[in-house]
Amino acid sequence: MQRIQKTFTVESIDDFKSKLLIWAQQFDAISWLDSNQYNQKYSSFSAVLAVDEFTSIKTDYTNAFDKLKEYQTITNDYIFGYLSYDLKNDVENLSSKNFDGLDFSDLYFFQPQRIIFIKGNTIEFSYLKMIDDEIDNDYKSIIAIINETDTKPAAHNLKIKLRIHKDEYYQKVNSVLNHIHRGDIYEASFCQEFYAENATINPVETYHQLNAISEPPFATFFKCEHQYLLSASPERYIKREGTKIVSQPIKGTAKRLISKVDDAQIAFDLSRDEKERSENIMIVDLVRNDLSKTAIKGSVKVEELCQVYSFRQVHQLVSTVVSEVKETTNSVDIIRDTFPMGSMTGAPKISAMKIIEEEEETKRGLYSGAVGYFSPAGDFDFNVVIRSILYNEEKKYISFSVGGAITSKSTPEKEYEECLLKAKAMKHVLTNSN
Repeated sequence: MQRIQKTFTVESIDDFKSKLLIWAQQFDAISWLDSNQYNQKYSSFSAVLAVDEFTSIKTDYTNAFDKLKEYQTITNDYIFGYLSYDLKNDVENLSSKNFDGLDFSDLYFFQPQRIIFIKGNTIEFSYLKMIDDEIDNDYKSIIAIINETDTKPAAHNLKIKLRIHKDEYYQKVNSVLNHIHRGDIYEASFCQEFYAENATINPVETYHQLNAISEPPFATFFKCEHQYLLSASPERYIKREGTKIVSQPIKGTAKRLISKVDDAQIAFDLSRDEKERSENIMIVDLVRNDLSKTAIKGSVKVEELCQVYSFRQVHQLVSTVVSEVKETTNSVDIIRDTFPMGSMTGAPKISAMKIIEEEEETKRGLYSGAVGYFSPAGDFDFNVVIRSILYNEEKKYISFSVGGAITSKSTPEKEYEECLLKAKAMKHVLTNSN
């Protein structure tokens, strides 16, 4: 499918980005991916907006990866979309029977008529040839928008409920610990849902506020008709660039402190913390194993192990695992062989996913899945859907989930504290409270 490109330069990129997201709201399909100028070794652009569905695929998990493979091959163009956590049921003999208040499809990708790439202060419009005469008008429309976006709290004041209450959470963590002590698993990512019913929010305002609090490298605003993902994700799931594959699992968390000296000390302590490092290293081993399924023999390497990355709200331990694949290796197969990501499952992966399903009360759906894109050449980049608000506008249902890695060294009390720390930004945005 032929695309026509045209570039513009703007003075204030932040102002343009805010206007761009307002302009995008006229479309039923929106994918906004923003690195927040985070200086990443593996970034392809600062931000990208894809809108205006030309073709699409929407399906449940049954043969979902085969359907995606066919769609991606036939389209031979940019496609943007998401993979929900429950695609695990396509990869393995698993099921998901827990409560689902959001009703997102298991997989959705669309081929956009309009793509706008941002690289520094340069804006590149990439439109399908049939509508390339609309580029100048669209650019003028975006520039003409009066930007009234700010980060003042919107008057949400929503009542947030817990799907799992504190005492029950402790019991469930102890149940996971029993599995670990019996040798069924080494680690499991156990998550819980916070939700609001009969609730309405302004998705754009809410996203801006969430993004302003965290400024993460994998921020996402995703819309599919009446369903929204507002994500402040700090984590890359997997990226392909030519024959190189990159995965960057996060495990290990510490809160930021106001004092620079104390903050530096807590970051240093995190880098030496035996429990946090063991969480991360177990997942690194799992990622290495997953990547080896498609890698050229001997090419799987750990570029970074338990490196401290500092974000606005938390310090995290991030590892970078890379591999090389043959040029002919299919991109969807690489994702299928690594999905769901190790940082959101556990080790061994299948046993952990079965235990997670038993203990959790909510179907994860898009939470702990991935959002991203494929390029016409078959390159791809996907985040991990964490630190995110999910919203079904039709059902007036709002949800955010948080979790942590349970290992033999875990205590229910500390795991609960970590969950509250991770939930803080979403809760603040939705309730105007700390």
